[in-house]
Amino acid sequence: MLAKTYGSAVFGVDAQKITIEVNVGKGRNFFMVGLPDNAVKESAQRVESAIGCVGMRMPRTKVVVNLAPADIRKEGSAYDLPIALGILKASGQLQSETLSDYLIMGELSLDGLLRPIKGVLPIAIEARKEGFKGIVLPKENASEAAIVNQLDVIGVKTLEEAIGFFEGHNEIPSLPSTTREVFNAKKGNYAANFSDVQGQENIKRAFEIAAAGGHNVIMIGPPGAGKTMLAYRLPSILPPLNLHEALETTKIHSVAGILGAEASLIAHRPFRAPHHTISNAALVGGGGIPQPGEISLAHNGVLFLDELPEFQRTVLEVMRQPLEDRKVTISRAKLSLDFPTNFMLVASMNPCPCGYYNHPDKECVCSPGVVQRYLNKISGPLLDRIDLHVEVTPVSFDEMTAERKSESSEEIRNRVIVARGIQEERFQKIKNVYSNAMMFPQMVKKICRLNSESHGLLKVAMEKLGLSARAYDRILRVSRTIADLASQDSIQTEHVAEAIQYRSLDRENWAG
Repeated sequence: MLAKTYGSAVFGVDAQKITIEVNVGKGRNFFMVGLPDNAVKESAQRVESAIGCVGMRMPRTKVVVNLAPADIRKEGSAYDLPIALGILKASGQLQSETLSDYLIMGELSLDGLLRPIKGVLPIAIEARKEGFKGIVLPKENASEAAIVNQLDVIGVKTLEEAIGFFEGHNEIPSLPSTTREVFNAKKGNYAANFSDVQGQENIKRAFEIAAAGGHNVIMIGPPGAGKTMLAYRLPSILPPLNLHEALETTKIHSVAGILGAEASLIAHRPFRAPHHTISNAALVGGGGIPQPGEISLAHNGVLFLDELPEFQRTVLEVMRQPLEDRKVTISRAKLSLDFPTNFMLVASMNPCPCGYYNHPDKECVCSPGVVQRYLNKISGPLLDRIDLHVEVTPVSFDEMTAERKSESSEEIRNRVIVARGIQEERFQKIKNVYSNAMMFPQMVKKICRLNSESHGLLKVAMEKLGLSARAYDRILRVSRTIADLASQDSIQTEHVAEAIQYRSLDRENWAG
């Protein structure tokens, strides 16, 4: 007898319907076909044990399980539940006629309990797209699937519960989709706040500009100056995620399997801070069927690289194209997948190996030329993609102990939201451009026009400070953002003057 159930395979951040065909007939042995990997093949032992634990029997005749389409590689243990239900249906032990109305996924333990799986959100989106009535999956994943409306979400704890649901003996209500209310309630709640930071007004200002225009930032300063502390507070001044961005971000984290049990929509912009020992594949993504890397997990948020020169140069260089294209393409022999990478890069570094070059109080002990060699670990093309270079100096005792209340993240974020609104209106007719940092070179010339006085100031700065040619375009972008924060239609001289200050590492002989 032939039976069909339906599951799904995740490729990149999207899913594809998989038909599980089970035929129980004359003969012997169990056969699994349709390009299954080892984890899928091993489901035979898990399914047999789980079926026995719920008081049913595994057929002792010939069982053929086909995962169609057969030319797509199937990975993971999430096909256990649809395979088990298909075997019970094909062997006449399950009489339900509603199996084909639901997309079914779940990993079985030997005693019939269901374990949570990865990639539930794109699977649920695919189920609705394919017209299924609902989705049956482990209870721990139900809240994640409930993000998708117009879909019955049936969370089950055991194989026995799933059998009872399909036979009509066990009524399981569909989980209501209340995720949007939870999402709205979570927005704006941050553990870290700029009101906790004493001093460092110039760094706060640079971060406000970076958040307003979506600019990448690098901080350079001695140990203990507050670089890491400030970086961790950057998400608190970024505009809140909208629902579309939240869905995009949650899909990526779902595929990576890091949402956790009882998870729902991600309400805050992600902040990723990988260690400097990270590999190329872990940063950009990889694997037989590629999985998202850190730059994709930081999509719509912040990627923080602490102690930038300590990262392997090859690791940093693979970020160059994703920074420019806002996506990364990972190709394998049989497939090519795109992962989104629209993130803000925030990096920090010491000015030299000992950390005290240009320190106001402590003396640098590095020998001549060491400082320059240390800075040269960061390539020019990568530095070219970072708009703001900020020098961080230690906070004085008087500033640390001052009673003056610092500006809160909410106050800064309100100004950032206004500036982003101006940019959204400016770029509303241009596809895939939402902020000043995303402007193409042709757009910079058109949108960032300077008056004669500003043009003269920039010319003098380029000559006197020895700024490189690559700094010119970045200064114009940052000037436009500063003007947006001031709600001014045209770029003024003071905007250009402030933007020039944020090109420290482009100055000739900065490191001697």
